[in-house]
This record gives sequence, structure tokens and C-alpha cells, in this order.
Amino acid sequence: MASVLFVCLGNICRSPLAEAALRAEAQRLRMDLIVDSAGTGGWHIGEAPDPRAQAVARRHGVDISGYQGRQVKPADFRRFTHIIALDHDNLANLRRIAPADATADLSLLLDHVPGREGQAVADPYFDEDDGFDVTWAEVTQAAQTLAIKLRA
Repeated sequence: MASVLFVCLGNICRSPLAEAALRAEAQRLRMDLIVDSAGTGGWHIGEAPDPRAQAVARRHGVDISGYQGRQVKPADFRRFTHIIALDHDNLANLRRIAPADATADLSLLLDHVPGREGQAVADPYFDEDDGFDVTWAEVTQAAQTLAIKLRA
């Protein structure tokens, strides 16, 4: 079974939104899929997602209030078939911390969207609330194309 771990820096906005979007898409397509999210940093371990991330997900019918921030662990590189970074810095960090026996495929999320390859998902953390709408749109589009790839 395919399994996906989304990774951003703190695991309180972009990666939980990507997790929520892929979970919703997998449910819509009736796919069996393991989905989780984590951060490369440990500042928000055990915390719920940013209230603005929760609000945008809720507006789209998804409740992420029960998600809890966690940090990437070495075992994740063997547990998940795909570890997907939300930006270049986190992808570089993942490559740096991956253990020698890692089996997960590493990529950027928008690499899975035709025409968006090599681009980072917008980081809304320091922006106005509407930045979370942009991020939601990006992760939702990516979740749709990623689910089709994983299903094939």
C-alpha cells in the first residue's frame, strides 16, 4: 500500500493542509492510502495546526483540529513509500538527514503537478490570512494529481 508523508518546516500549516487534502482526495476516490505529515524542525511538536490552517480546511469541509505537529524521524524514511517536501529547503534537509537505508522516494509536492515542477508551495505563515487560501488551492491541486499517480 502506498504511504505518503508531507514535510514542511514546523508542521503547523502547509504539511497538515497537504495531509488533509490528500486524505480527502483518497476518500473521494475510495483509495487505501496512509497519509501523515511532519516537520523538519521540532518547535511545534504536539501542537495543533495554526488556527488559520484549521479555518481554511474547515471552510472546505475538513477538520484538522486533531492533528498534532511532529518531527521527521529516521524510521519515516523506511515507513513511507513517498516523503514529499513542500519547499526546496525542506527537501534539502530531508536529503541531508535521510539514513543510508532509506527506501522512501523524495520529491517536492508541486513536482506532481504538470507545469508546476520545481516550484514550492506558498508558505502562508507570515502572510495575511488569505495566503492560507492560496496554499489550500495548491495542495488540493497537487493531492488530486498525486492520488491519480498513486492509484495507477
